[in-house]
Amino acid sequence: MESNIIKPEMIEARSFEIIGEELGDRKLDPRYELIIKRCIHTSADFEYADSLYFADGVVEIIKDAITSGACIVTDTRMAQAGINKRRIEAYGGEVLCFIGDEDVAAEAKSRGVTRSMVSMEKASRLGRPVIFAIGNAPTALMSICALKEQGILTPAAVVGVPVGFVNVCESKEELIESGIPCIVARGRKGGSNIAAAIINAIQYQLPLKKL
Repeated sequence: MESNIIKPEMIEARSFEIIGEELGDRKLDPRYELIIKRCIHTSADFEYADSLYFADGVVEIIKDAITSGACIVTDTRMAQAGINKRRIEAYGGEVLCFIGDEDVAAEAKSRGVTRSMVSMEKASRLGRPVIFAIGNAPTALMSICALKEQGILTPAAVVGVPVGFVNVCESKEELIESGIPCIVARGRKGGSNIAAAIINAIQYQLPLKKL
């Protein structure tokens, strides 16, 4: 029985081989290939080969932000949990999520807005560079764009991949049009797992700095 058990690293390697085989002669932009393939690996959905939008230079911007100690702020605990923290923390950053904070919940209730919106406002007060990884809440993207327009927030970059039906497509297009460096899964698809996969795919290209 034990002889039939495949090691985790072998499963991942074989999975990426299968992805390459199924893509066939399809040529992906080498700047984004690792990111696209990791999204496919995470979801088993080959539509990500077509739906992912990358602003010019965004991958290098995110790499530079991580190595400069930027925080990563997510809109869900799931995305926060899914991001590998070893490199982020080694470079002086943190992976944060404010969605469950008592002050966020209380303010959202008193104002009649979503906790995701208030979470983004709280992130704007961190006083340090922030990369946003949004996989669930369109209102988080809308809040980021509004805060940027008001001059309150200048994100290092945004991974905008909320999943769903209400204001999802619209919020993603608003993010693209905002001029903020971003990676977006156009259309209805996305999710916290995709947000985490994109951040991981980028940070795995960086050297592992010793703590």
